Amino acid sequence: MGMGGISIWQLLIVLVIVLLLFGTKKLRNLGSDLGGAVKGFRSTMKDSTSAEESSETTESPADPESLAESAESGEEAESEKESTKA
Repeated sequence: MGMGGISIWQLLIVLVIVLLLFGTKKLRNLGSDLGGAVKGFRSTMKDSTSAEESSETTESPADPESLAESAESGEEAESEKESTKA
């Protein structure tokens, strides 16, 4: 017994019927298209995971000093905008 109650001989018969119906050229094209799609999917997944990892490593945990400096510079910029409006 093979996979799920299907023997090797039954699988070979199905393969021969598929070859007769579609031909080797169409099956070869289908296989290459499927392989290209899988390769593209894998490369996209690899790129997205590496992009996520790089963004996580570049972001450092916020320390209180840098937060205080950015808040002060933001307040100065707002006060400059208000003084130019008046």
